[in-house]
Amino acid sequence: MNRRMRSYYYALLGAMGGLFGWQVSDQIGLSFSSNLYLSEAVVGALVGLCVGLFIGLTEGAVTRNPVQAIKSGVFSGLLGSGAGALGLPLSEFLFQSVGAGIAGRALGWGVFGLLIGLAEGIVGKSQAWKGMLGGTLGGVLGGILLEVVHSRLQDPLTGKAVGLVLLGASVGAFISLIVVLLSRAWLEVASGKLKGTEFILDKFMRAGGPAVAIGSSPLKSEIVLPDPDVAPQHAMLTGNGAAFSLKDMSLAGTFINNRKIEIAQLTNGQKIRMGNTDLVYHERR
Repeated sequence: MNRRMRSYYYALLGAMGGLFGWQVSDQIGLSFSSNLYLSEAVVGALVGLCVGLFIGLTEGAVTRNPVQAIKSGVFSGLLGSGAGALGLPLSEFLFQSVGAGIAGRALGWGVFGLLIGLAEGIVGKSQAWKGMLGGTLGGVLGGILLEVVHSRLQDPLTGKAVGLVLLGASVGAFISLIVVLLSRAWLEVASGKLKGTEFILDKFMRAGGPAVAIGSSPLKSEIVLPDPDVAPQHAMLTGNGAAFSLKDMSLAGTFINNRKIEIAQLTNGQKIRMGNTDLVYHERR
């Protein structure tokens, strides 16, 4: 997916997570326990599990990397359950004890979004703080929308369903939007099955940080290109804090602007070829 479409897919999957969260929480109800906060914690955990799971699946699913999708989905779902278990009782506490009204509930959902954004930042192709910022903004806005819709629709079940869909969509959209707006470097696939897909590289730019492998195997590479002429681990990207160097690790070779390289520093607009796949490196200063 290109950077402009990322937010759409994240919002769509987040909305689906909110809808599933409503279905699951509706099955057990909101008052299965006499302890209000215990009920809120369990319901919040179920909603968070669903929203976190679907948002976590997004990146791996659209880039056809099932390993990343499963890894990210499970991790985001688990952290999302903790986020919901914390965020929903917190919002209820602020609403009941402090009299903060919608603002109090929105703050609680902001904590929920922050933790889901943290999970996405850890396992995705972005820096964790960007996911946390986007998740917090999305959680606050989504929480306000949830409360407004829930209070204005006559049918409380419909209001809850619509509100959770809007919450999930808002969290997902803002997580992606912040990452896109603040991204400094990315790879664009210019040919092949993933044509138009863009991989954001900011997480790997810092000096001494993790390198990122490019290849055809989802078990051996973080950026996966479905091309039989691309080696399972074809090349390695390493950041130095300001730019990336690309090292060839294949027998077939890696080419930059049609010149075969062993290792080279990348500059904006360079064309990279691996197998039958062309990529373009972009950076923003």
